[in-house]
Amino acid sequence: MASSASLLSLALCSLLLFQVCSAQFETGRVWGSSRSQRKSQQQNECQFRRINAQEPDRRITSEAGITEIWDENDDQFRCAGVAAIRHTIEQRGLLLPAYSNAPKLIYVDQGKNMWSAGRGYHSAAIPGCPETYQSEQESESRDPRQGSRDQHQKIRKIRQGDIIAIPAGVADWFYNDGQSPLVLVQIMDTSNFANQLDQNFRKFFLAGNPQREIQGQRGQPSRHLYRGSEKGRGGGGGQEQRSGNIFQAFDEQFLAEAFNIDTDLARRIKNENDNRGIIVRVEEQLEFLSPEFSEEERRQSSQGGGRTGRWSANGIEETFCTAKLRHNINDPSRADIFNPRAGRLTTVNSFNLPILRYIQLSAQKGFLYRNAIMTPHWNMNAHSINYITRGSGQIQIVNENGESVFDGQVQEGQIITAPQNFAVIKRAGSDGLEWISFKTNDNAKINQIAGRASTIRAIPQDVLANAFAISREEAQRIKFNRREIGIFSPETRSRGRRD
Repeated sequence: MASSASLLSLALCSLLLFQVCSAQFETGRVWGSSRSQRKSQQQNECQFRRINAQEPDRRITSEAGITEIWDENDDQFRCAGVAAIRHTIEQRGLLLPAYSNAPKLIYVDQGKNMWSAGRGYHSAAIPGCPETYQSEQESESRDPRQGSRDQHQKIRKIRQGDIIAIPAGVADWFYNDGQSPLVLVQIMDTSNFANQLDQNFRKFFLAGNPQREIQGQRGQPSRHLYRGSEKGRGGGGGQEQRSGNIFQAFDEQFLAEAFNIDTDLARRIKNENDNRGIIVRVEEQLEFLSPEFSEEERRQSSQGGGRTGRWSANGIEETFCTAKLRHNINDPSRADIFNPRAGRLTTVNSFNLPILRYIQLSAQKGFLYRNAIMTPHWNMNAHSINYITRGSGQIQIVNENGESVFDGQVQEGQIITAPQNFAVIKRAGSDGLEWISFKTNDNAKINQIAGRASTIRAIPQDVLANAFAISREEAQRIKFNRREIGIFSPETRSRGRRD
């Protein structure tokens, strides 16, 4: 009997070990293929002598907002393998539900405070997950057709500074019930392993009659389109080419049978004569289920409470259906580096937002005070797509040949990309400089060149003296004169000594 029990235990242990090893193999294979695919798709794309800070190339006006898209054919976007889009959603504006062929990382550049009367909302329809938000009447009834009862997946309040991660193929929507515009800046990683199509980003709308210019145009000549004039709002944009929602080409009878509805309603959801664009105005307040925060929850959120820290990929802490999709990167208490005379840096990666491990993206928010400097550095394992959110400053980027590929001023609303391993330095202007960096790796790392914890600090003094053909005293000043880490105050040159 004891022998049988021992054999059974051994068999169960062997089975468990086999499952763990198989899971690790599959995980390694998936992440490995993502890196190799990104590399193979972009060979020769980063061979350029000059890049420029870019503003949006085309502008598309909808009934309740504006969509602006950067030129995907620009060298920096081809090198990074991404597309950049900015949505400005007006009061009571609804960005229609849609999904994409590539994962995206969204930054809420402008929006009301979370606890104020006005706020934005976001929801992602995760496939295969239950509708966990349901009205009281719905939970007590078995017939969903009775009355106005409803049930749906989780809806999240969003505010300025939020980073939102959306996997490829997941439909999501945004709504602005605030008094001021809700501005969303998003990067779509078209070189990600999840995109099995070409390098064009593609938006598949579940509703509406979207303008054709909303789709990716990589490989096509830049036309600097500014579609949808002010007079075209609210249905006047009938002259625009439309791409249609995904229902338009389906047979009405098929749709009627699929949804168990009549053919007239099936015809109407095609929205064939809808000229409102992709951001539509809600006539009355949008109604959905959204629980209010208790005082305890408010206090925990304001104190940065909740699950944080290193994530272990064992499938227990967080399931896909309950995955956290949002993390606020503007919160000063979450800063990774803070210098009271220079500014702060805050990072969101797969350790504090685990879903990023799945989509292989991360972000960093930088705040530089007047004339402060971010240490010269290079991005070790990612491209860095920098969107300027406030202020202005100067950025210099240097390639492997010691040649400058960018040396100029940047200002609010522009994007400048620092390719992997290119050396970068930033200096704030008189009004300071703020930016959000989208990184093409879920755990992006930088290598600092100056200051504490830098590469120069790690090299022996005599090695520096011989490498630069300078004296030991001069090498010492190079190593130890700057005692700060990451971001530097605009102090005058000093004769600092070793710490």
